[in-house]
Amino acid sequence: MRHVFIIGSRGLPAKYGGFETFVEQLVSRQISTNIQYHVACLSDQSHHEHSDYKGVDCFTINPPKLGPARVIAYDMMAISYALSLIKKEQLEEPIFYILGNTIGAFIAPFAKRIHAVGGQLFVNPDGLEWKRSKWARPVQSYLKYSEKLMSRHADLVVTDNEGIEDYIRQVYPWSKTTYIAYGTDLAPTSLTKDSPDVRAFFDRFQLVEKDYYLVVGRFVPENNYATIIREFMASHTSRKLVIICNHEGAAYFETLKADTRFDTDERILFVGTVYQQELLKYIRQEARAYLHGHEVGGTNPGLLEALAQTNENLILGVDFNQKVAADTAHYWTKQEGNLANLLDDIDRQEENQALGQAAKKRMETHYTWAKIVGQYEDLFLR
Repeated sequence: MRHVFIIGSRGLPAKYGGFETFVEQLVSRQISTNIQYHVACLSDQSHHEHSDYKGVDCFTINPPKLGPARVIAYDMMAISYALSLIKKEQLEEPIFYILGNTIGAFIAPFAKRIHAVGGQLFVNPDGLEWKRSKWARPVQSYLKYSEKLMSRHADLVVTDNEGIEDYIRQVYPWSKTTYIAYGTDLAPTSLTKDSPDVRAFFDRFQLVEKDYYLVVGRFVPENNYATIIREFMASHTSRKLVIICNHEGAAYFETLKADTRFDTDERILFVGTVYQQELLKYIRQEARAYLHGHEVGGTNPGLLEALAQTNENLILGVDFNQKVAADTAHYWTKQEGNLANLLDDIDRQEENQALGQAAKKRMETHYTWAKIVGQYEDLFLR
């Protein structure tokens, strides 16, 4: 039996987040009977309590409230407790799969302890977390240093994007890497034009199918909301721009308003968050096109969802995004006028359903959860 300890997600059952969704899919779709998963679960109440979730050994960790440093303590405490379990139960050749680089500056002694019990250390760096604008410069420096040390001490770096793998190999040539993609839900929406939830949303914001462009994503500057909004305002489309994000109460919202004056353009609609997945699928499906401005990170789940549901996708042409969408999307740059001209071109044409079918085919070929779970099981049992 191969024992795999997954450290770094908030745990199971998944409530939100990319890593949490990954872990949920990994254990829910498990095929091999030769793998036993052990998943650390962040808790505010209990410590070292075990429970069964879909055959997974879930154990709670309650780290001290240390602000942003709490996640570092969480990972360190989870690894230490997992090592104590391994010794107690005499588990052979365990694998530690750590999600994220946050603990990197402190990983060296833990790597030694993992190797001392015959284990291996696998790491998923996620994206380039140190580039995110939400972090102050000292935090960015720490995260970059952590990324370097994680790559040095890991037995294997697992990336979900070929662009991230290329980056790791180039910057940290000592690393051993492999690529396993992130997955997405390919099933079409169960809702129709006449569904009550659809009509309630569309009537509330006075929307018409295929008469709006769409943005969905975390409300942070590196997702290029400012560029998208400025370029949309400069375009000549009469369609609306529907922005689904967690903007309410965010200081960035007021900054963005002052910088772009989007409040003077009645075409631009911030509609808040949409948590109902079937409704979100329908909104994506009925958009004239989806606009994606993410430029920090690896394979973005929202981009996969858009490629699986929307016929035409207008994507910022950075390497990470191009590795995902390949030739099934339109690309734009941050050069002034580039996206505005692309929007005008798209707006004048009939919807390119062939491009949408190509994108869906690409998702079916490379980004199904069934394929990805199979690849992970092969890796863990190898």
